[in-house]
This record gives sequence, structure tokens and C-alpha cells, in this order.
Amino acid sequence: MKSVYNYSFDELIIFLESIGEKKFRATQIFEWLYRFRVTSFEEMTNLSSKTIEKLKEHLVIDTLEVSEKEVSKDGTTKFLFKLSDDRYIETVLMRHNYGNSVCVTSQVGCNMGCAFCASGELGKIRNLTLSEMVLQVLMVQKELDKENARVSNIVVMGIGEPFDNYETVLNFLRVVNYPKGLEIGARHITVSTCGIVPKIKEFAEFELQINLAISLHAPNDELRSSLMKINKRYQLSEVMDALNYYFKKTNRRVTFEYILLQGVNDSLGHAKELVKLIKNTDEVGKCCYVNLIPYNEVSTKPFKRTSHDQAEAFFKVLHDNNIQATLRMEHGSDISAACGQLRAKKERNKWQKD
Repeated sequence: MKSVYNYSFDELIIFLESIGEKKFRATQIFEWLYRFRVTSFEEMTNLSSKTIEKLKEHLVIDTLEVSEKEVSKDGTTKFLFKLSDDRYIETVLMRHNYGNSVCVTSQVGCNMGCAFCASGELGKIRNLTLSEMVLQVLMVQKELDKENARVSNIVVMGIGEPFDNYETVLNFLRVVNYPKGLEIGARHITVSTCGIVPKIKEFAEFELQINLAISLHAPNDELRSSLMKINKRYQLSEVMDALNYYFKKTNRRVTFEYILLQGVNDSLGHAKELVKLIKNTDEVGKCCYVNLIPYNEVSTKPFKRTSHDQAEAFFKVLHDNNIQATLRMEHGSDISAACGQLRAKKERNKWQKD
């Protein structure tokens, strides 16, 4: 049977009408699932017993199994969830002074093969379903319910490339934003892509005002191609052209994510190249934001974290050239903080036992 979480609101209406139910039932069901977070159809007390039986014939209210949970001294919590096919995904709760942010995974593994990232070490196994994406947020929200707190922000920046699971990600955004559901504001949701150009342009047509972030990590093609395989397919000039198109269509600011790697992409020369790249990019250059990220080291990778002083010097070059930027605070540095690290460890252990 199909998970009830595999339906967007509009899809749920179509399903309900197909089994002879009125479409207003979709609002009732969404509220029970996402506001009251019930775990059975019997708890939906404004539905008739006949309707409940129909739902139970076709749908299940499923969940994710928590395989491991690591809690940092700063409150960051990493969940390792086990899926129904014995695969694993990670979800991270980050606590900020402005609210609680959840980093959501979109795929089991990743095919992008970025040199510094643990997520792609085992390759892409499959895309996540809508229910598997939605349940990550619900599982974290249920944890926060114990504190009378709520998820206020979502970043689709976990394992996988969101634009490689495009339609499911769009439906996920609709579900978590829907007013009768979790009702997380569109401007509090960010999707990050490594730069799949056709999907950036397509995303410009999406009906919700979701934030877009680009995993940049290098200011020139030679360096970026050595770090990110996607750059061999879509070079920086193509990515920047797509972002100009996106900005002209949406008038929304783009964020550039830039992980600082010691001795690789963190020199003052690289910072100056980054300034030039951004300022030469027409519209986007006038309205963008650079997020400088400390690297969470991975034991299987040769890369090291940039020193704090060097990171500050890199930031100063951007600031002095009127590029809006922040040097991101560390989160969860005392746990398996790198994206995909906990999952990769679990999968390797499973193989060794098998």
C-alpha cells in the first residue's frame, strides 16, 4: 500500500475523489497528519468510520526508523534513518537564535562525485520518495514537540543533488509550505544545487518563492572541475547565465555556498577571483550572498579545514569589495558533522558484516 505522505495536497484531492470521497476531506487529513501528527487513521475523529475504512484499504501512515542519533554540545542533532529497503539517510537539526533549521536529504547516496564530500563515496542508490523526504521533517518536528518548539526553516542540502530528483523535491516543497500542513514559509526554505543548468532555469518558473543556493566552491573552471565533476558538464559561464535568467524571472537573491579548503581554494587570490566572477555576472552580481563554510573534515578525504585567520582574511576581501558574505558558524563539529559521513560509516559496517 502507498504511504499517505506520498501525496501532495492536490494529489490527495484527486485520490479521494477516485474513491468516492469529497475533496474537503483532503484539508481534514492534511491537518491531522501535519498539525496534529497522528499515527493512525482512527485518530482522525472528524472522519466517518466508512471513510477511515476506505483510507485503510489503500493507504498507510508510515514512519522512519531512527537507527542512530548523535547530539552535539551545541545542540545540533544528526539523525540516521533506516528506510524500508534497509538503506540509510541522514537528517540534521540545527538550532539557531532565529529558530530551528532542518537539513533534508533528497537521495540515497549521490552521483555528483564532489571530491571533498562523503555523500557520494558510495554512489547514488536511488531517489527518495516524497514520503521519505516529508517524514524527515516530521520526525524532527516530533522531537521538537517535546520542547514545545517547531521547525522554522528547511534547507534541502543533505545527501544527494535535489535537482536530480526534481519533481519529488518540488512536491516536497509544496507539502511543507502548505497552509493546512506544516506551513513553513517559502522564504524560510532553501534548495541547494551543484549547478544543473536546465533545472535552474526550470526552477525559475516554480510557483513558490523558495530560496536558491548554488554550491560554488571555486572561482574558476579549472579548479571547480577538479573539485566538482558537474563543472565538466556545465561550466561557470553557463551556471552564471542560468542564474541571471533565474534572477530576471524571480527577482530573488541567490546564495553562493563556498566551502573553504586549506591550500586549495582559500587564498586571497581565489577571493579576488570570486569577486571578479560575481561582479561580472550582470544582475546576480548586484543581488547575491556568499556563505563561507568551514570544512568538516572526512577521514577518507585529503582535504583540511582552512584556519580561522585565513577564513577571516578571505571574508575581508569580499567585504572590502562590497560583496555580501558571512562566515558560517560551526555546527556539530564534535559529532559526525560532514554530510554523508554517518551514513557511509553505517553502510560500510553493514557490508563488512554481510
